[in-house]
Amino acid sequence: MERLNVAIVGASGAVGQELMQVLDERHFPVRSLRLFGSERSEGKEYVFRWQQLRVERLMHGEQFNGIDIVFTSAGSSVSKEYASDITRFGAVMIDNSNAFRMDDDVPLVVPEVNPQDISRRPRNIIANPNCSTIIMSLPLFALQKLSPVKRVHVATYQAASGAGAQAMQELQTQYKQILNGEEVTVQKFAYQLAYNLIPHIDVFLDNDYTREEMKMHYETRKIFHSDLTVSATCVRVPTLRCHSEAVWVETEQPVSPREAQQAMKQMSGCLLQDNPADKTYPMPLFATQHDSVFVGRIRQDITNPNALSFWCVGDQIRKGAALNAVQIAERLI
Repeated sequence: MERLNVAIVGASGAVGQELMQVLDERHFPVRSLRLFGSERSEGKEYVFRWQQLRVERLMHGEQFNGIDIVFTSAGSSVSKEYASDITRFGAVMIDNSNAFRMDDDVPLVVPEVNPQDISRRPRNIIANPNCSTIIMSLPLFALQKLSPVKRVHVATYQAASGAGAQAMQELQTQYKQILNGEEVTVQKFAYQLAYNLIPHIDVFLDNDYTREEMKMHYETRKIFHSDLTVSATCVRVPTLRCHSEAVWVETEQPVSPREAQQAMKQMSGCLLQDNPADKTYPMPLFATQHDSVFVGRIRQDITNPNALSFWCVGDQIRKGAALNAVQIAERLI
């Protein structure tokens, strides 16, 4: 297999670091890897396949000449500012931000669900969906194969790492401060997260949903090429990794829990953990650092004969970000 020149923008962040790990673990055919970051990250050194790599400062110009694939995970403003620099020489930009997800000429891809969209990229940009959308989309697509999904209600329980490496550190610091009787530092979240839940992720919109919640609606529709509706409540919880989701889904025709279990077993990217009698169900404790979305608690919804409820957990730094991006790149080649 031909080896490729690869770059990571935002290499020092949580997702950037996970990208390096996933590229290595999956034996992605890297000829060379270049790391880019902000002025604050410039000069930091990381090891990739026994090579010492130094983070370069991201600048306008010809830095991406000769690079085949660029993973960007440095925020929407950076992605928008540097997209033309990244793609002008032919590189494919796989973007982990919200910058281009809803653009008509940018595919939004979960490789197990809509890999056919990868080839339709007139701007040479492919968008990685929101982490919560990715985690939910795999079990939903398993059900979609049995009967079209019409309506979804979901409550997410999102880990601190969804807000980045500094947010993870803040949560750990808060626990230490509380145990030591010190004043709690609050910077990354609206309130103290330790020993707390915050029903607020991203900014509130005019309809009183947050932007994070509306992402799940619009992104799922685009990925599924469907007019299904998603009503979400997104909650920040005091765990470090893995987002959990309680999902209620209505399909056009009834789907039994047993049929749903079989579909989850067969769905690429899903791992069924569903034996309540044996206390077997998905938890962040088990899903951390795993590639699969764990699915369980599948049951008939008692309010609607055409509806099921289930619980799913996925590592949002991994499948919700880095792994999904690398899987897109694997499909490209």
